[in-house]
Parts: sequence; C-alpha cells; structure tokens
Amino acid sequence: MLNNLLKDQDKVFKGSLRHFARSFMRQRARVALKLKNQRILKITFHTLRHWKAPMEYYKTKDILHVMKLLGHENIQNTLIYTQLVNFEADKYHSAVAKTVEEARELIEAGFEYVCDMDSVKLFRKRK
Repeated sequence: MLNNLLKDQDKVFKGSLRHFARSFMRQRARVALKLKNQRILKITFHTLRHWKAPMEYYKTKDILHVMKLLGHENIQNTLIYTQLVNFEADKYHSAVAKTVEEARELIEAGFEYVCDMDSVKLFRKRK
C-alpha cells in the first residue's frame, strides 16, 4: 500500500511528530484508565524501541538488519539493544506433527520448526 502512494512528497504521513506524540499520549492515558493500570503511562516510543530491537535480533539473528531498522550508523549502539534480553531462559510449548497437514496447522498457530526425529517433525512456540 505504501508503494502506491504518490512519490512527489518527502513524507509518507502528514502531520508533525508533535501531533503523533500527543495522539499517542492521549491513547496511552485512555488505555491506562480503562485497564486501571498506571504503569502503562510509563510506556514511551523509546520503550517500544527497546522492545522491538531485541525481538527482531532474536528472530533474524542479523545485527546489521537491526542496525538498519533502528537507523544507527555505529554497530556499537545497536549492540547495546541486543544485549538487553537473555533468551536462553525462555520456556516453550512443544508439539509434534506426523503429517504435512498437522505441520501446516502448527505453523499457522505460530509454532516454529525445530527438527525431524523418528519420522515426526518437532515444533516449538514461546510460552
């Protein structure tokens, strides 16, 4: 959809960053009030950035991709983000697929393929 937009403008979205920030703060306040959770008010754009970077690195294992995503020029800045979370202690749900149909259903449910063992395919999904 973004490729279909007119290319004669510098910006894809009209409006200032101040407008988006105000809108974000209003929505955040509404959600915090509705859920009765004041901790939501502490979430900022930077909080989301600190969440996205390690998740993207874990998914792709490509530090250069994460560096480009964050807009960093120095890889040292990107390394700060990717060392924040230790994924080794994560727990997983596991599942076994004996047929192609079962494997397809597991993949659609968010499971990732791990390996083949004894003519079955093993899948896992983070808890």
